Amino acid sequence: MKIHIDLDCFFVSAQRTLDPSLIGKPVGVGGRGDPYIFSHEKSNQELLLNNSGSFVGSFFHRYTGDNLNQFIDPDGRVRGILTTASYEARTYGINTGMSIREALMRCPGLIIKGPDMQLYHRLSHALHQFLQERIPLIEQASIDEFYGDLKGWITDEEVPSFIDNLRHEIKRHLNLPVSIGAANSKHIAKLATERAKPFGCYTVADENVSSFVHSIPVHKFPGIGSAMQRQCVQYHLHTLGDLLRAKSLVFSWGSYAQSLYDRISGYDLGELTANTPRKSIGISRTFDPIVNRDEIRRRISILSRHLAYAISKLEVNPTTFSLSIYYKHYPKSNSALSEARLFNEQRFRQLCRELFTKTDLHISGTITHIGISASAFSVHSRRTLSLIDYEEDVKARSFDQKSRAIRDKYGCDALKWGSEL
Repeated sequence: MKIHIDLDCFFVSAQRTLDPSLIGKPVGVGGRGDPYIFSHEKSNQELLLNNSGSFVGSFFHRYTGDNLNQFIDPDGRVRGILTTASYEARTYGINTGMSIREALMRCPGLIIKGPDMQLYHRLSHALHQFLQERIPLIEQASIDEFYGDLKGWITDEEVPSFIDNLRHEIKRHLNLPVSIGAANSKHIAKLATERAKPFGCYTVADENVSSFVHSIPVHKFPGIGSAMQRQCVQYHLHTLGDLLRAKSLVFSWGSYAQSLYDRISGYDLGELTANTPRKSIGISRTFDPIVNRDEIRRRISILSRHLAYAISKLEVNPTTFSLSIYYKHYPKSNSALSEARLFNEQRFRQLCRELFTKTDLHISGTITHIGISASAFSVHSRRTLSLIDYEEDVKARSFDQKSRAIRDKYGCDALKWGSEL
C-alpha cells in the first residue's frame, strides 16, 4: 500500500515547537511581501532552495520578533495574508488566504506570527530523514507533504496499525502532529488523509474505494479544474460517486477525463520517485493596485534580479520563461517564450520586460499581481543551446558568477539594476 503523510497546520505546529504556550489557542501565520522586496531600502529577503516545496517563490521576507506592528502601515491599515490558521482559529471562520485584517475582526484574540521559513525547512528536513529510516521509499511532494510505499515492507493487514504507530512516533520525536492516509493509489491515499485530519489516520481498501469517494465533492479531487467542474455541474455530477456512475459520459470527454476516472476509481496507482528533480522556479508578488507602467517595469526588474540569483544558485539553465499579470478589473493574462541560450541575468531581465509588453493586454488597466517563472532546464529537456550567441552569453555568465559571489556575501540587494532606482 501507499501512504500519504500531511503535517497538520504545519506552520502553526512548527511555531508551537518553539512556544508550547500557543497550543490550544487560535493562531495564524501570515506575511506580506510588497512593501519589502520593492522598497528602495534593503529588502531583508531570504533565499531558500534546499527544499522543493510547493512555494510560489524562493524568496521570503525575514520577520523578526512577534510584534503585530510589522503588519500595520503608518496610516493604521492592517496588511498581510494568512498562510496557515490553527484549527482553533478555524472555528471562527478563519482560513488560509484570508487577510490578517479580516481574521482579527473575526477573532480579536487571534495570535499572529510572522513566518519563519528557516524553521519550517529545518523541521521538514528532519521529518524526511525520520521517515527514510522507517519506510523503504519516500517521496517528498511539498514542504509539508510526503508519500511512502509500503509494498513488500508490511502486509496490507498491518497497514492500519503501522500508520497509527507512525503518527504517534512522529509526535513524540519531532513534536509535530501529522495525519496519514493509506490506499493502493496515491490519489486515494491523499483523500484518505483529508478524512483523517486532524492528527488521525485512515485506510481505504480496494473494495471500499467506491463507497469512500461516494460523497466527496467533485472539486476536492486534484486534477479536476474549473472547466471540468463546470461540465460536471452541467450534467449534475456533484460528487465523485456521481462521476463514477457516469463512466460513458466521462469517457466521451477525452483521454484526460478517462485518466481522471481511473484515478478516482483507484486504478491509477502512481509510482513514487525518491528524488524528483526541480523542474521550474518562480517568484511572484501581490501589491496595492498600480496603473503606472514604469513602476510595473521597475518591479519586474526587481523580481527578475531575485529570480536570476536563485537560478544561479541552483546552477540550472532554463530555456522557457513565462510572466503572468493579474488585473483588478480584467481577467488574468499570461504568456511564455522559449529561448535555447546559456542563461544570464542581463538577457533574462530583457526577456521579462519583453514578456510584459506582450502580456499586458489592458495597458490602462490596474495591476495587482506579477509572477515570473523559468522552466525547461536544458539538462532535462535535452535542448541544444544556440551557438550563434554562445560566446556573448559565456561572457555575460562570467559576469553573473562574479555578481553572485558579491550577493552571496552581502545579500541579493548588494547589486541592483539602475532601472530599479
